[in-house]
Amino acid sequence: MKNFVKYTSIALLSSGIFLSFASKVYSQNKTSKNIQTNENILVGAENTALYLPQLKGKKVGVVSNQTGIVKFDGTTMHTVDLLLKNGIDVVKIYSPEHGFRGDADAGAKVKSGIDSQTGLPIVSLYGDNKKPKANQIADVDVLIFDMQDVGARFYTYISTLHYVMEAAAENGKKVIVLDRPNPNGHYIDGPVLKSEFKSFVGMHNVPIVYGMTIGEYAKMINGEGWLANKVKADLEIIPLINYTHQSKYNLPVKPSPNLPNAHAINLYPSTCLFEGTNVNEGRGTDKQFQVYGSPFLKNMPYQYTPVSKLGATSPKFKDEVCYGEDLTDVPYQSEINLKWLITAYKNNTKQPFWTMNGKKLWIDQLSGTDELRKQIEKGMTAEQIKATWQKDLEAFKKIRAKYLIYKD
Repeated sequence: MKNFVKYTSIALLSSGIFLSFASKVYSQNKTSKNIQTNENILVGAENTALYLPQLKGKKVGVVSNQTGIVKFDGTTMHTVDLLLKNGIDVVKIYSPEHGFRGDADAGAKVKSGIDSQTGLPIVSLYGDNKKPKANQIADVDVLIFDMQDVGARFYTYISTLHYVMEAAAENGKKVIVLDRPNPNGHYIDGPVLKSEFKSFVGMHNVPIVYGMTIGEYAKMINGEGWLANKVKADLEIIPLINYTHQSKYNLPVKPSPNLPNAHAINLYPSTCLFEGTNVNEGRGTDKQFQVYGSPFLKNMPYQYTPVSKLGATSPKFKDEVCYGEDLTDVPYQSEINLKWLITAYKNNTKQPFWTMNGKKLWIDQLSGTDELRKQIEKGMTAEQIKATWQKDLEAFKKIRAKYLIYKD
């Protein structure tokens, strides 16, 4: 990230992304406890010699959002701007959950429209249109995928990746993934998803934390035949430079509205499980996924009140005092921490603790199994629960090893 702050003084690029905002987020990340930035990493989008020549004369669609930031010619810009600056015929933008600007609430339907800065049409790939339709990609030759994953199965950008690859395979389009670091790529943990619990927050039989970049993950989707009817995408990965899975990497911009800094991203694989409970996970505060609490945990020491905020307009227990725990000073995590969830379950004074997503228990979809919920209800300790994951994790690691681009 060398020179990032210097160049983020530029107020606005044609993509409409305020880099002064990016600089602010970077500054927050830079000072996060226990996490240091690897300034030598070059993201795939900066590895231009490998992909710009093959885009000449092609009609290009870009699947991206506010995380598609790249350094080029001494300036920080969006990948869309980089392509346009190099004479690439970008004809369309496709946006994931949270939208192209990355400011929509989690789960909110995102409308298609026109990008006011470039005039390019934006096709939403969230809400009722998660998979690009044939007519939505008919006018492109190549799809560029450039989005920042955070390495947790329930983070939906890998689900968008799946559907983009599937649509491309079915319609004879090439997919080029511009790889980005995984800030939680340094470990593998969690229950492996069971097929009966598949949903948009868990489409593949992988653990919650899979320890792969989004490029490696794309190779696995293709190689394991996970696309519908086992179709294979014409897939190319533009790799990172100077990266290993142990690299500690701070993101230059928020990957989504409620992951404001590196500490939140590091805790997210553990604290996101609170979304399946009657406990607030920090939405509606400035410590999203770094605190948890509810009005029904009055034995717990920390207090806060969620309020309506951009990206969390109706947080759980809005305007109610919540009791819980502040995790902003906990160490850098290298495993899923179940103790917080178990503590909340034991201190909860109002049932049901588990919440529904339609007709299904949300915790089961997030964890990818009903076993975690049942184990907590039985009173099993975190250590006992995690011991039951090991056989499936070892099997997954053998699959994962086939698709790695970078060293562990």
